[in-house]
Amino acid sequence: MKAPQLTPYLAFKGNCREAMQFYQQCLGGTLDIQPFSDTPAAEYVPADAQDGVLHSRLETESILLLASDAGSEPIREGNNVTLSLNCSSEQEIEAYYATLTAGGTVTMPLGDTFWSAKFAMFTDRFGINWMLNYDKEATA
Repeated sequence: MKAPQLTPYLAFKGNCREAMQFYQQCLGGTLDIQPFSDTPAAEYVPADAQDGVLHSRLETESILLLASDAGSEPIREGNNVTLSLNCSSEQEIEAYYATLTAGGTVTMPLGDTFWSAKFAMFTDRFGINWMLNYDKEATA
Protein backbone atom coordinates (compact mmCIF):
# COMPACT_ATOMS: atom_id res chain seq x y z
CA MET A 1 0.00 0.00 0.00
CA LYS A 2 1.30 3.42 -0.97
CA ALA A 3 1.66 5.96 1.85
CA PRO A 4 -0.57 9.05 1.75
CA GLN A 5 0.95 12.11 0.06
CA LEU A 6 0.58 15.57 1.55
CA THR A 7 -0.15 18.03 -1.24
CA PRO A 8 -0.27 21.78 -0.68
CA TYR A 9 -3.30 23.62 -2.02
CA LEU A 10 -2.96 27.34 -2.42
CA ALA A 11 -5.72 29.97 -2.51
CA PHE A 12 -5.23 33.27 -4.33
CA LYS A 13 -7.14 36.55 -4.59
CA GLY A 14 -7.71 36.42 -8.34
CA ASN A 15 -4.12 35.94 -9.53
CA CYS A 16 -3.93 32.14 -9.40
CA ARG A 17 -3.23 31.78 -13.13
CA GLU A 18 -0.30 34.22 -12.95
CA ALA A 19 1.12 32.56 -9.82
CA MET A 20 0.88 29.01 -11.20
CA GLN A 21 2.47 30.05 -14.51
CA PHE A 22 5.31 31.63 -12.50
CA TYR A 23 5.76 28.43 -10.47
CA GLN A 24 5.81 26.40 -13.68
CA GLN A 25 8.57 28.65 -15.06
CA CYS A 26 10.56 28.15 -11.85
CA LEU A 27 9.92 24.46 -11.21
CA GLY A 28 9.09 23.06 -14.65
CA GLY A 29 6.39 20.44 -15.12
CA THR A 30 2.93 20.29 -16.63
CA LEU A 31 0.31 22.87 -15.71
CA ASP A 32 -3.43 22.33 -16.10
CA ILE A 33 -5.79 25.25 -15.42
CA GLN A 34 -9.57 24.99 -15.27
CA PRO A 35 -11.38 28.36 -15.22
CA PHE A 36 -14.77 28.78 -13.59
CA SER A 37 -16.27 29.55 -17.01
CA ASP A 38 -15.64 25.96 -18.22
CA THR A 39 -17.57 24.32 -15.36
CA PRO A 40 -21.06 24.15 -13.86
CA ALA A 41 -19.70 26.37 -11.06
CA ALA A 42 -19.82 29.29 -13.53
CA GLU A 43 -23.45 30.01 -12.65
CA TYR A 44 -22.40 30.78 -9.05
CA VAL A 45 -19.54 33.12 -9.96
CA PRO A 46 -19.93 36.81 -10.84
CA ALA A 47 -19.33 37.74 -14.50
CA ASP A 48 -16.06 39.50 -13.69
CA ALA A 49 -14.67 36.31 -12.09
CA GLN A 50 -15.55 33.85 -14.86
CA ASP A 51 -11.92 33.70 -16.04
CA GLY A 52 -10.77 33.00 -12.49
CA VAL A 53 -9.26 29.61 -11.69
CA LEU A 54 -11.56 26.98 -10.19
CA HIS A 55 -8.74 24.45 -10.03
CA SER A 56 -5.14 24.20 -11.22
CA ARG A 57 -2.56 21.46 -11.02
CA LEU A 58 1.20 21.76 -11.50
CA GLU A 59 2.98 18.41 -11.64
CA THR A 60 6.61 17.43 -12.09
CA GLU A 61 8.26 14.09 -11.47
CA SER A 62 8.44 14.83 -7.74
CA ILE A 63 6.19 17.87 -7.09
CA LEU A 64 2.41 18.25 -7.03
CA LEU A 65 1.01 21.71 -6.39
CA LEU A 66 -2.72 22.51 -6.47
CA ALA A 67 -4.32 25.96 -6.37
CA SER A 68 -7.39 28.05 -7.12
CA ASP A 69 -8.76 31.55 -6.86
CA ALA A 70 -10.64 31.94 -3.60
CA GLY A 71 -13.54 33.77 -5.21
CA SER A 72 -15.47 35.57 -2.52
CA GLU A 73 -13.79 33.67 0.34
CA PRO A 74 -11.49 35.86 2.48
CA ILE A 75 -7.85 34.74 2.55
CA ARG A 76 -4.71 36.11 4.17
CA GLU A 77 -1.62 36.00 2.01
CA GLY A 78 1.71 35.10 3.52
CA ASN A 79 0.61 32.94 6.40
CA ASN A 80 -1.86 30.59 4.75
CA VAL A 81 0.74 27.95 3.82
CA THR A 82 4.47 27.26 3.70
CA LEU A 83 5.90 25.07 1.01
CA SER A 84 8.95 22.99 1.85
CA LEU A 85 11.00 21.84 -1.12
CA ASN A 86 13.75 19.30 -0.51
CA CYS A 87 16.38 19.52 -3.23
CA SER A 88 18.71 16.82 -4.52
CA SER A 89 21.82 18.93 -5.23
CA GLU A 90 23.46 22.27 -4.53
CA GLN A 91 22.90 23.28 -8.15
CA GLU A 92 19.18 22.53 -7.83
CA ILE A 93 18.69 24.50 -4.61
CA GLU A 94 20.64 27.45 -6.00
CA ALA A 95 18.54 27.48 -9.19
CA TYR A 96 15.24 27.31 -7.28
CA TYR A 97 16.42 29.98 -4.86
CA ALA A 98 17.41 32.32 -7.71
CA THR A 99 14.09 32.00 -9.54
CA LEU A 100 11.59 31.71 -6.68
CA THR A 101 12.95 34.67 -4.70
CA ALA A 102 12.64 37.06 -7.67
CA GLY A 103 10.42 39.91 -6.51
CA GLY A 104 9.99 38.35 -3.07
CA THR A 105 11.32 38.90 0.45
CA VAL A 106 14.12 36.72 1.83
CA THR A 107 13.80 35.97 5.55
CA MET A 108 16.79 33.58 5.74
CA PRO A 109 19.29 33.75 2.87
CA LEU A 110 20.50 30.53 1.27
CA GLY A 111 23.38 29.22 3.34
CA ASP A 112 24.88 26.37 5.30
CA THR A 113 23.17 25.31 8.52
CA PHE A 114 24.15 23.56 11.72
CA TRP A 115 22.20 20.48 10.63
CA SER A 116 24.50 19.91 7.64
CA ALA A 117 22.16 21.28 5.04
CA LYS A 118 21.93 24.21 2.70
CA PHE A 119 18.71 26.03 3.61
CA ALA A 120 16.71 29.19 2.86
CA MET A 121 13.38 30.75 3.83
CA PHE A 122 11.54 33.44 1.92
CA THR A 123 8.18 34.79 0.86
CA ASP A 124 7.67 34.91 -2.90
CA ARG A 125 6.12 37.79 -4.81
CA PHE A 126 2.65 36.25 -4.38
CA GLY A 127 2.85 36.15 -0.56
CA ILE A 128 3.59 32.42 -0.29
CA ASN A 129 6.18 31.26 2.26
CA TRP A 130 8.86 28.80 1.10
CA MET A 131 11.61 26.72 2.72
CA LEU A 132 14.31 25.19 0.53
CA ASN A 133 16.50 22.43 1.94
CA TYR A 134 19.39 20.38 0.58
CA ASP A 135 20.84 17.76 2.94
CA LYS A 136 24.54 17.63 2.19
CA GLU A 137 26.32 14.31 2.00
CA ALA A 138 28.21 13.42 5.15
CA THR A 139 31.96 13.81 4.96
CA ALA A 140 34.06 11.05 6.49
